[in-house]
Amino acid sequence: MEGFFKLISYYQIQSEPAYCGLATLAMVLNALAIDPERKWKGPWRWFDDSMLDCCLPLEKVKDSGISLSKVACLANCNGADVEAFHANESTIDNFRNYLLTSTSSENFHMIVSYHRAYLKQTGSGHFSPIGGYNAAKDMVLILDVARFKYPPHWVPLTLLWDAMNTVDESTGPGLYRGFMLLSRLQRAPSILYTLSCRYDGWDTTTEYLAKKIPLLLSSEEISNIQVLLSVIFTSAPVKLINFISWVAEVRKQEDGSEFISEEEWGRLVIKEEILSQVRDTELFKHITRWLSSVSSCIQNAVMDGYDSLDKIASEVCCQGAHILCGEVNSSNSTCPVTAQLRSSDYDNGESVSVVSGKVFMKDSESNVEILVPCCQSQSNVLYDSGSNNSNNEHPSVADGLTVLLLALPPDTWDCLKDARLRKEFSGIVSTSNLSELLQQEVRTIWQDRYTAFAKAVAFPCG
Repeated sequence: MEGFFKLISYYQIQSEPAYCGLATLAMVLNALAIDPERKWKGPWRWFDDSMLDCCLPLEKVKDSGISLSKVACLANCNGADVEAFHANESTIDNFRNYLLTSTSSENFHMIVSYHRAYLKQTGSGHFSPIGGYNAAKDMVLILDVARFKYPPHWVPLTLLWDAMNTVDESTGPGLYRGFMLLSRLQRAPSILYTLSCRYDGWDTTTEYLAKKIPLLLSSEEISNIQVLLSVIFTSAPVKLINFISWVAEVRKQEDGSEFISEEEWGRLVIKEEILSQVRDTELFKHITRWLSSVSSCIQNAVMDGYDSLDKIASEVCCQGAHILCGEVNSSNSTCPVTAQLRSSDYDNGESVSVVSGKVFMKDSESNVEILVPCCQSQSNVLYDSGSNNSNNEHPSVADGLTVLLLALPPDTWDCLKDARLRKEFSGIVSTSNLSELLQQEVRTIWQDRYTAFAKAVAFPCG
């Protein structure tokens, strides 16, 4: 019960009958001392269930609840490291081992999704955090966030497992309930993941990456890597390139301050290191070569102007303002047409690129900024990313495309007919030689965004 007192300090009641998953997550995020990076009320930065709307609109949660995978999405978006398990993909012994890990540490907390009927309680699907484990009696302490119905209570582990090992029909056919283990990320969360989970075109992009690419590769006669890249990118969804925003961090402009905090600086340093490592890969060099060789009409279709820092800033500032102001699904807004690029000093004497933009929503306006990491340009890079700075470059189309391909599962390339090319390209996209930092970025993208879809389709290599 090492984590009990931290959890009980943030024990809260769900504000809506279907907000059990949101209230549970808010409680755990506060217990992990994760900064929400936005204000709750007044000057206070605090997680509340009404703030957790980036992966699913609150109105939809209020109407039909939320699935285990969406709670995992929300947890990752808001700075938690998450391991989620559907009961049909795990075992009771695995659950018990993770339970021991979480209840024996202040740095881990477990959330369970279960069916109340198995515990002889009123209601159906429910989420709550786990407050402790009695190994001698094999009993689990549930800190029920529906405090108007039930106080904290102990249940047999085997009974709770049966309650988790059920299908959650209300949030999707064939989806099982289960459990997840949360801890505080030791680095900034994957920004590609953070932005893409809020983007309504992600499902189309996921389907293309996980299903249509293997079909294309198995049906085409592909002789070399440049032809391979052409097949992949010229058939891609129009908005695929929106995901190059993966390194942009949005913040509210507060009190007229132009300085960045130590925490923000630390995240920028990590992102710049990841960006640098992406550009050191052989895959990045092949993609930049392809971009520089294709016709202008194809290049325009693929890039759609997204190597303009002003355009990226305009899109990201607008999206960020929606998120920070709780207007994720509002269409009643005007995005900034232009953005102001400036430098912000940090107390070590260095400066970073900051893009400021003003967004008008309804009867109010919101001043937001994005912090833009830079990467030292390389003389052997064939593609000009469009940066105005000859020494440093902001993230480009090539960076985003490189990361997306690295995140695809290795068996994607088994569909290539040419054995020599299959071996060569599999080596180029292999993550085994990447740094641990870049491997973690790639794993996060695949595990959290592609896996759920990929389980529903077999890679159709013919």
